[in-house]
Amino acid sequence: QVQVEESGGGLVQAGGSLRLSCAASGRPFGEYAMGWFRQARGKEREFVAAFRWRGPGTFYADSVKGRFTISRDDATNTVFLQMDSLKPEDTAVYSCAVGWPAGSSRVTTASEYMYWGQGTQVTVSS
Repeated sequence: QVQVEESGGGLVQAGGSLRLSCAASGRPFGEYAMGWFRQARGKEREFVAAFRWRGPGTFYADSVKGRFTISRDDATNTVFLQMDSLKPEDTAVYSCAVGWPAGSSRVTTASEYMYWGQGTQVTVSS
């Protein structure tokens, strides 16, 4: 069993920054991935960023490339999402997830992730 917990959301003005953290306990194994997804009110959940713990490369949605950076701390099994140049359209509940996507092409697919955190609200005011 893997537990996932996010922290770091809040209210920020447009152009500002926030840093989200995601701690995964229970020691996920193998070629797992950790990813961030978000869901704005009235919209479907969408992929934000992810990487595979033992694989190459990081993955970003086009809407956040150049503004968001995903990173990790191997010692604590923690993933961070640094969000800069925030826009009002970034407002959403951000959720962290752990899963075993069947290949790099599936890393952006929410259904490939098995364990999810409760989510943290990010609100960007204009």
